[in-house]
Amino acid sequence: MTRHARTLGILLFSFAGALTSSPGPAQSARLRVSDIDTIALHHQAERVAYGTDSLQFGELRLPEGRGPFPVAILIHGGCYFSKYATLRNTAALADALTSAGVATWNIEYRRYDNPGGGWPGTFADAAKATDYVRLLAKRHPLDLSRVITMGHSAGGQLALWLAARTQPSTAAVPRNSPLFRESALPVHGVVALGPITDMHEYQTRQKSSCGNTAIESVLGGLPADVPDRLGLVSPIELLPLRVPTVLVAGDLDGIAPLSSLNTYATAARLKGDRVHVFTSPGEGHFDVLAPFRASGQAAVTEAKALLGVPQ
Repeated sequence: MTRHARTLGILLFSFAGALTSSPGPAQSARLRVSDIDTIALHHQAERVAYGTDSLQFGELRLPEGRGPFPVAILIHGGCYFSKYATLRNTAALADALTSAGVATWNIEYRRYDNPGGGWPGTFADAAKATDYVRLLAKRHPLDLSRVITMGHSAGGQLALWLAARTQPSTAAVPRNSPLFRESALPVHGVVALGPITDMHEYQTRQKSSCGNTAIESVLGGLPADVPDRLGLVSPIELLPLRVPTVLVAGDLDGIAPLSSLNTYATAARLKGDRVHVFTSPGEGHFDVLAPFRASGQAAVTEAKALLGVPQ
């Protein structure tokens, strides 16, 4: 076995093990990433390219009826590393939301180990995919006055950032930034699922939870070495978002422990944001992606509430 293969094996084992193998009675109940990717789907998805790279695409699912439909943009996680997750990880939630009357745009994007990913490509892809909803609305009955982002783990960081970048008061994306885009699509709410809310803080514990150098790899440097980049994308640095925000996680989530959620929520509320934190007992990092688990059900319920969809 090559050194690279051994290293990759250790990282994958660390990522899965750290999130699913703590002792205690709830251990057997926690879902793994592989469990999420096998959840049956019921709605046909249209694969649509939003760019020219093979990873710049999304899956559009439309509810039955005439519309116009509110829109949830879903962003999977995976510690910004392509070997950990794909958009299949968020497909079950997208499918459940579609059943509830929400149009879903479940996006893929380049991670730091993909050509063109990392800084600024990973963030630019998320922004480009989000803004592409305007073009989708030219062909499909989408209600652009009701759009939320919904991201898991690293995708939760991206979901929060996508809301922040349209707020002029935060100066989240100045015009001279490589992430600046004219007429960014406004986001009207965020449901962040087991999210990374503070990239500087998370860098100190990334190896024990993600098992990889997630933060410095996607930023192109340690937070202390690239403070300008950190200030552009780390959610806690961008407050207030000025949109309602919900943080959802299991109480056994090693990436988004309750302490990190509460720290972010407190900081956001002090800046005037409306933030709700939901934690589900006995559930881990991936249960929130399963619509049949308590945290997954909460994710769907909270998304519907933000979009004004009857419960």
